[in-house]
Amino acid sequence: MTKKIICLFSLCLCISAVFAKDYQLQSPDKKTSIRIQTGEDLTFAVQYKQTPLLNPTVIALELEGIILGKEPKVIQKNTNSVNRMIKPEVCEKSELIHENFNELKLTFEKGFDVIFRAYNNGVAYRFGTHLPGEITVKLEKGNFNFPENNMVYWPKERSFHSNNQVYYDFTSLGELSSKDLGSLPVLMDTGKGPKLVIGETDLEDYPGMWFNGAEGNALVSTFPAYPNKTEQVGDRDVFVRDRKDYIAKTKGTRTFPWRYIAIAEKDGDLITNQLSWLLADPCEIKDPSWIKPGKVAWDWWNANNVYGVDFRAGINTETYKYYIDFAADYGLEYIILDEGWYELGDLLKIVPEMDMEELASYAKKKGVGLILWVVWKTLDDQLEPALDQFQKWGIKGIKVDFMDKDDQWMVNYYHKIAKESAKREILVDFHGSYKPAGLRRKYPNVLTREGVNGGEQYKWSIRQTPEHNLITPFSRMVAGPMDYTPGAMNNAQKKNYKPIFDRPMSMGTRCHQLAMYVAYESPLQMLCDNPSNYRKEPECMKFLSAVPAVWDETKVLDAKISDYLLLARRKGKEWYLGAMTDWDARILQFDLSFLPKGKKYKMTIYQDGINADRNATDFKMKEIIVDNTFQYELKMAPGGGMAAMIQPL
Repeated sequence: MTKKIICLFSLCLCISAVFAKDYQLQSPDKKTSIRIQTGEDLTFAVQYKQTPLLNPTVIALELEGIILGKEPKVIQKNTNSVNRMIKPEVCEKSELIHENFNELKLTFEKGFDVIFRAYNNGVAYRFGTHLPGEITVKLEKGNFNFPENNMVYWPKERSFHSNNQVYYDFTSLGELSSKDLGSLPVLMDTGKGPKLVIGETDLEDYPGMWFNGAEGNALVSTFPAYPNKTEQVGDRDVFVRDRKDYIAKTKGTRTFPWRYIAIAEKDGDLITNQLSWLLADPCEIKDPSWIKPGKVAWDWWNANNVYGVDFRAGINTETYKYYIDFAADYGLEYIILDEGWYELGDLLKIVPEMDMEELASYAKKKGVGLILWVVWKTLDDQLEPALDQFQKWGIKGIKVDFMDKDDQWMVNYYHKIAKESAKREILVDFHGSYKPAGLRRKYPNVLTREGVNGGEQYKWSIRQTPEHNLITPFSRMVAGPMDYTPGAMNNAQKKNYKPIFDRPMSMGTRCHQLAMYVAYESPLQMLCDNPSNYRKEPECMKFLSAVPAVWDETKVLDAKISDYLLLARRKGKEWYLGAMTDWDARILQFDLSFLPKGKKYKMTIYQDGINADRNATDFKMKEIIVDNTFQYELKMAPGGGMAAMIQPL
């Protein structure tokens, strides 16, 4: 009997092997290859330079009554190649983006297809369906199997109710279990091979993808199911108390979000990776010329602790005129009015201390734009009248806060806010948000978002370390711009640091903070400290008033994840340098060979002072005449940094 069972099992394997088909796809440089197999399941595997990066990984889309990807039968195969330059509406990293990929589209019985793409710096796939009416998606399967017990910078989460403001546990795949929940993107170290970042983009009318750990060297996709019962607590928190047995109800004919794996042989190549933007839908704003990136004077972090003035500082007209004056004096494009300007629960009811008409008129005369903080739920309840009123005031942007979810309903909310704001030429900064997932390309008025453990954590946390600051640009920033909110003028070394809510300080040196304006991408870039402190720092303000918020070119000069970063960015004919280190003092060598030959420049460099290891505010500014032959030995204190402007003579 046992022999018969073995023979029958062997026969089934042989039949499966006969019907299984292999499809191959290579990147344009032929270094990366994808192998797709259609047997009992639909699987794909990835190799880089003949080294396996991903073992056969089962992918499927489970609908009500049918699993797309189970016993798949290909009825059509199409290939495509693209090699072109694209000019983005907002130049986060560069004024031109090179799009170069090979594509394989497999169309299957049961009314679906899967598109695979191979880029020189990553791979991606997505499902598409061609079914009548509405469909119910019960689950999307993605069992990512890795050949080795890779190390992971795990973005640890507690639940789907999250703002994705994570710290990273450096752990191994084998240490993660099904109880471990992580949000995207996920940064992975393959040891001897390249670094990987797993993410998603072109997310619309669908929930965000998360991961659970699994047995073996694996990660398994998971999704927040559609809300069934919610409870509102206060003006901002809406908790999901019960969920449906599906993740989405959606159109039967559509494409689903891209799942991508960025591949980087050098750590620094993750900084310049553009897959998240390239795989998203093109811009839908007919004339985006009104979209103006810039820097923002921010009030909330510093608790409006301005001083040396003849008025009582606080949430009032006089204080915000002071912010406007500061912004105008230093060429900052915007100021933000954070929590407190309206009576919570009603965006149309301004607090008595604020005269919004006067403030809007004053800002307009000074050439400074106003950005208003709003609670997402209140905005949703008053959407049209609130946005119409903002438009009448001449408000330039909104900062939408406390969404804390990425189920299908909430993802659609983001699209609604982006679209309705664009109609009124209003910029958007999403806080309390999930990670970027392509919306900024479709609606480039969405200039930035949080979804990062940023500078606000200095007000209450001891975990916002320089090491954390050197993980985020290689992980979270691969997904898109991050509103980290740098710029602290009160800086402390580890032994002197203390979280103080109303008078916060930063971990690491002054130059560590300045470097963030070059290292961290955010087309709305905050200055978190208060104007009174900045006015006492004319040398730093020389840099902060000049540094751009968007870039024409980016070059990573040296980088190691969690340890250090040194990069150069260009805007027009000017270059800016930024360097950061973790708690280890460090010496880096660099040169300026990327500059045009035969031209002279003035380099204004800010670096840690000789006593910055004791007093983190200590820095030294000096000016040097340089050209492309210039070489430099950079010394950084623990938690240190460097920033520089290089301007043509």
